Amino acid sequence: MRAARLTLEVLSSSKECAVIRVGGELDHGGERLFLDTVGASVDSGHRYVVLDLTTLTFCDSRGLNCLFAVRWLLRRQGGELLLAAVGRRVTYLLEQTGSTDVIATYGSVREALEHVPEPLRASWPPGVVPGVARPPAP
Repeated sequence: MRAARLTLEVLSSSKECAVIRVGGELDHGGERLFLDTVGASVDSGHRYVVLDLTTLTFCDSRGLNCLFAVRWLLRRQGGELLLAAVGRRVTYLLEQTGSTDVIATYGSVREALEHVPEPLRASWPPGVVPGVARPPAP
């Protein structure tokens, strides 16, 4: 899905876990799209949401409020919000607001998924089914 300057793409999902790439700018202009998209993911049963921020170029206080809203919603469901590939801007924002102990951040999606209970994890990389061997490359 795409707003003026925000993109969201579900990269992988299982019954209770989703990996969503957030790109562009998470601010007032993308707030509704972000909350609607991630909220719909939670409504569909995803209690663990990993946000891949690899392509996020901007996040302000409105974006941070969006992250807290999703975290609150997931915690009410017994789940967790995990941020992966957090850039300097979001790291700075989390540090300056004292939020580094509140929202979990990880260097990569794989690292974040290690903190989701194994039977609930989404497959990573996308398209790989855990426990199923891939055919050898030609």
